[in-house]
Amino acid sequence: MRIIGIDPGLINTGFGIIEMTEGHRLECRVAGVIRPDSKELSIRLLQIHQQIADLIREFQPDAMAIEDLYTTYEFPRTAILMGHARGVVYLAATQSAVPVTNYTPTEVKRAVTGHGRASKEQVQAMVQRLLRLPELPTPDHVSDALSLAICHAYRERSPLPKR
Repeated sequence: MRIIGIDPGLINTGFGIIEMTEGHRLECRVAGVIRPDSKELSIRLLQIHQQIADLIREFQPDAMAIEDLYTTYEFPRTAILMGHARGVVYLAATQSAVPVTNYTPTEVKRAVTGHGRASKEQVQAMVQRLLRLPELPTPDHVSDALSLAICHAYRERSPLPKR
């Protein structure tokens, strides 16, 4: 099973594609950050969509894991803008018939580290360990995307009750 994890953002959208091989071993195929180069919102969204669509075409993931919007944004406008980025990511997945699952940051941290309030550094270290990466995955957007994919892989390996 191949899974793409997405940490959506208008300035930096992290992505990570992992594969669960025979024996449930996890391997990283590719990871990085999409950085739109326009100040115009519509162009940023188009660039995010195009690059996610290109990744989906190239790597043909079986599933997408994306970070859920959380409700504690200090400024509601931030949540609205994040919704735009998530929307174009969803569109790219849907156009390629890739099912999408949302995970809260707490769910992801719990799946990867065993603790829902783990620090960014703890998540990075566990992602490095679980995927046997030679270096810590950086920046945070990359480790967040990979941790989302790992969380989904674990859920698929031993399904949790539906929310």
